[in-house]
Amino acid sequence: MQGSFRKNEMTSRFENKHVVVTGGARGIGRCISEAFLREGAAITIIDLDKQAGEQLQRAATSEKLRFYHGDIAEKDVLERFVKSLGSPVNCLVNNACLNRCGLLSACSYDDFEYVQRVGVTAPYYLTSLLLRTRLLSPDAAIVNIASTRAWQSQPNTESYSAAKGGIIALTHAMAISLAGKARVNSISPGWIEIAAWQESRAKDWADLEHSEQDKRQHPAGRVGKPEDIAEMALYLCSDKAGFITGENIIVDGGMSRLMVYHNDYGWALEKQETGMCARAL
Repeated sequence: MQGSFRKNEMTSRFENKHVVVTGGARGIGRCISEAFLREGAAITIIDLDKQAGEQLQRAATSEKLRFYHGDIAEKDVLERFVKSLGSPVNCLVNNACLNRCGLLSACSYDDFEYVQRVGVTAPYYLTSLLLRTRLLSPDAAIVNIASTRAWQSQPNTESYSAAKGGIIALTHAMAISLAGKARVNSISPGWIEIAAWQESRAKDWADLEHSEQDKRQHPAGRVGKPEDIAEMALYLCSDKAGFITGENIIVDGGMSRLMVYHNDYGWALEKQETGMCARAL
């Protein structure tokens, strides 16, 4: 099953490294956490989902994985979390975010602001705390998980799109401020199928069905997997990426490079209640 710990595949690329992953208990975050664990790292996860975090900790059967329950939107939670770390952080993956929709729904001021606190303020403040407490290891690597929705939109996604646009801007700003101390990059996933990486692990990737249209609309010929993002995170945190900082890496199977026009190359424009959409024929 996708996401199960494969001990025979463990290597030591990140041996003696401490990696922190926010939102690491489910979905892409869980995949990233497990990938680093297989590479020999010690992992600290902070997540609001206590059940999923504890389940991951049991599944890992490793003292190298530690779960901390908390809401990173709260300033005092981040401060307590940093105090609990105990050892310098070599790699920080700011993965946590959520969507509370936007203008076409009941997304309130508090809803919108909460998404920004999780998706932008928390990555900034967590990095700041690590820096101030000298828990950010020399030559550390920071990876922020952004999204192609930072520059492409569907209706009613303002809260999420704003947070993802913000984290990309924060990435290049932090890269300059932390020059000589840490490399900072972001990854922008496209459509990533996370069903096999939720806490229940009810399905294997091979069992997930996507239509031919779903696959064909991607120049890469398939929908993305969480492993696609995890592998990029591993690379950006490794010494092999030592000359890369301040960059946003798009991992979307080429979807954001596809030019779409009505009745051209198999695409058609359709009107829906929430706006216009393109459909692959």
